[in-house]
Amino acid sequence: MAADKGAKRPIIVKKVRKGGHAHHGGSWKVAYADFVTAMMAFFMVMWILGMDEQTRKAIEGYFANPAGFKKGYGSGSTPLSNGNSPAAMRDNQQVRMMVHRAEERAMRQTAERIRIRLDSARKQLGAAHYELAVGDNGLRIELIEAGDGETLFPRGSAGMTGAARLALEIIGVELNALRSDVVVEGHTDAATYGRGGNYTNWELSADRANAARRVLESAGVQAHRVKEIRGYADTRLRNADDPYARENRRISVLLQFTQPEPEKSTTVQIMN
Repeated sequence: MAADKGAKRPIIVKKVRKGGHAHHGGSWKVAYADFVTAMMAFFMVMWILGMDEQTRKAIEGYFANPAGFKKGYGSGSTPLSNGNSPAAMRDNQQVRMMVHRAEERAMRQTAERIRIRLDSARKQLGAAHYELAVGDNGLRIELIEAGDGETLFPRGSAGMTGAARLALEIIGVELNALRSDVVVEGHTDAATYGRGGNYTNWELSADRANAARRVLESAGVQAHRVKEIRGYADTRLRNADDPYARENRRISVLLQFTQPEPEKSTTVQIMN
């Protein structure tokens, strides 16, 4: 017993690990965007169900035949409103306005989804910069050269980087859900390259736009929706004060409105 009393007691150290939450990334943002899109679709359905029969038929004609709708026709060859009476013109303008607003809402939702997915892939995209905006012509998405390296294309080359390809794949997947026409633009800075006089910034910008088109189509954008490939060279500088600035080198993807915003009608009263 005496020996036991003289013995040293072992020291027990308890380490308590505090629980923590792992980093969840941006997956919840994508799920939230899906939820918001579903709610928008639900309210659009409820909104359409509350319309009168004539207006509903006109909107159905637009979705069945967008090209014919631009010319004033619905599905097949049935005009939206016969005659040029003020009432008929007013009805057509009202329907066009509703279609335009629905398209604009859908584009804003698409822009938000693309932004969330690009933000979630920020680590893979590196210093690549992007901007999204809905304007008069539709949704414009710009991938802009930024940082110290060549984030989109090597200088003087149309062979894109992995970051540029990933960004365009994300954009293509989201654009695949819409029906609007697509235009792809290529822009360069004012620097020239020693590849001979037959290959200039005009060819380089067009080749880069065409390379972007191929990635968009591989991501799901239907080929018939791509209406134009534009190579602007250095004629539309983002930074006009510095024609050689890297931000002038960029790719633009334009999702065009199927139905442009109707001009507001004005009434002119002539006094005798």
